[in-house]
Amino acid sequence: MNTNTMNHRFTTDPQDLDPHQPPTTITSPQPQRRPRGFAATMSNNTTATTPTKSRKEREKEKERTKLRERHRRAITSRMLAGLRQYGNFPLPARADMNDVIAALAREAGWTVETDGTTYRHSSPAPPIGGFSSIHQNNTNASNVGAYPVESPLSSSSLKKCSMRSSVDCQPSALRIDESLSPASLDSVVAERDAKFDKYTSAASINPPECLEAGQLVQDVHGMEHGNGLSGISYVPVYMRLATGLINNFCQLMDPGGIREELQHLKSLGVDGVVVDCWWGIVEGWTPQKYEWTGYREMFNIIREFGMKLQVVMAFHEYGGHDSGGIFISLPQWVLEIGKNNQDIFFTDREGRRNTECLSWGIDKERVLRGRTGIEVYFDFMRSFRTEFDDLFTEGLISAVEIGMGAFGELKYPSFSERMGWRYPGIGAFQCYDKYSLQNLQKAAKLRGHSFWARGPDNAGYYNSKPHETGFFCEKGDYDSYYGRFFLHWYSQVLIDHADNVLSLASLVFEEIQMVVKIPAVFWWYKTASHAAELTAGYCNHSNQDGYSLVFEMLKKHSVAMKYVIPGSLNLYQGIDDALSDPEGLSWQVLNLGWDQGLSVAGQNAEPCYDREGYTRLVNTAKPRNHPDGRHFSFFVFQQPSPLIQRTICFSEIDYFIKSMHGELS
Repeated sequence: MNTNTMNHRFTTDPQDLDPHQPPTTITSPQPQRRPRGFAATMSNNTTATTPTKSRKEREKEKERTKLRERHRRAITSRMLAGLRQYGNFPLPARADMNDVIAALAREAGWTVETDGTTYRHSSPAPPIGGFSSIHQNNTNASNVGAYPVESPLSSSSLKKCSMRSSVDCQPSALRIDESLSPASLDSVVAERDAKFDKYTSAASINPPECLEAGQLVQDVHGMEHGNGLSGISYVPVYMRLATGLINNFCQLMDPGGIREELQHLKSLGVDGVVVDCWWGIVEGWTPQKYEWTGYREMFNIIREFGMKLQVVMAFHEYGGHDSGGIFISLPQWVLEIGKNNQDIFFTDREGRRNTECLSWGIDKERVLRGRTGIEVYFDFMRSFRTEFDDLFTEGLISAVEIGMGAFGELKYPSFSERMGWRYPGIGAFQCYDKYSLQNLQKAAKLRGHSFWARGPDNAGYYNSKPHETGFFCEKGDYDSYYGRFFLHWYSQVLIDHADNVLSLASLVFEEIQMVVKIPAVFWWYKTASHAAELTAGYCNHSNQDGYSLVFEMLKKHSVAMKYVIPGSLNLYQGIDDALSDPEGLSWQVLNLGWDQGLSVAGQNAEPCYDREGYTRLVNTAKPRNHPDGRHFSFFVFQQPSPLIQRTICFSEIDYFIKSMHGELS
């Protein structure tokens, strides 16, 4: 058969076809030319590599799809439960969106047939063109001091107006494509803001009834929050449950004691509790084998009392002089790896290792049985999210705090007591493991000064004072060209670590409030170098704001910032003056967080025992006379021991909680 025959088009004879059907054309398949030489080699390579790559991408996308679908189902379930409980909507057990829309339409006075036909018996509302008559009615009503029955601000009309104001009187809600990159997302937000400006500048868009209702709602909202007065705004209070309730084999030690404690907290009016989920316990013995039994039992007890729950993904070690003899290490299999590769831990200039948490230098190094540091954290969080999916669906878990470093705070372990540090020492830089030094070498090479690939050699020791060092003293090397380069790199590593962890955490805890804890390094705050903050990773010397870039990163991930409020300085009396300023640091951090648009929360660093301490916490959480009425979104209270709490401090704690709830003026 020749080529012309192969490429010939065969068409059925029109006489053999049904006269009402068009003729059918059949085309023979075109033969594919076999690639040769270089083309054949490239074709084979592509065939061999493409399926592997696409399979990995499909697995990742499948995982993300499962998480997104689970969150959507959880939201739908809570919406349906709320409509049934508070709206008395007769929704079937397995209601879908059609049932919800139909129920809402009937509630609004529409008729919905079984086939979906929807209509209204009453005549349609007059067009917006009747502006003058509506305005005249409102004017007359205001003159007589009462609204007529048909006034746009009657109860039923106000309900409809509030619904319509969110649909008609404002630009449409922002819809975000989940595949957008952060840069694309910024452009979407900018476009949304431009549209919003256009709508708000056009007075003809809003009918007067919506404007007046909106103003009324705004006034009510202002009265509700009391213009920032500390005695009016409601700040939820959470109590942190004691560490040690779950042993190293993830067994709940004293269920009866927990019930008694929760009953006591419930009587105080506490909104919820905070529980640390320790990496060293859950994945303590075998990689990727997670044991949640004790936490499941504890969470079920908390559920019985109807209290909200915040959980902490604790990727650090627990222990110290105030731990009550309780010690929780990193997972044993991680410590075994550390025996042969000590560079997985933070390291100081003298080569001493700190096992409180993993070095951020291995965030992208596969040194943990084939996994990176970031992947280990992600797998732990994903296991928690899967194990307690029912609690997320019910709305029991209100927030998840992501541990970032020593004590769970976003900081380097620069002032560790196990290394001999004592207040008010400046601490020590923690960047001398080989992975961090490799990172520093790359940064110095890109900067064009390879000889800068070193840590400062005149920064003193853990208990040095700034003026005793050449790096932190007045006009010291911290403000030199090299010093600025090193401090920028050091702080950027901290920001990159948090950014990488939160990028994966946002996939796991999508639409769940995430929290990051910010430390209060207040000593040497009145010096030019702010030495203690510099070693902790915050480049906050007198010529630079060390918190703005951190907060911009937190805002990108919609993370709440929880600030650790410094305790009383009476504990440090008798020690040389550290030029500390806890109030000044708190002012800078809290107001910068609010200015950045962050949700700001708080936690006391030490237990309180007197009215003065509790009053100071209340005034920090709800600043009096704040021009914007700012206050904390929630507060985590570190309580005294149960014995002291129930004998000496009961009335003071009761005062504190009522003040935070706005029950006291």
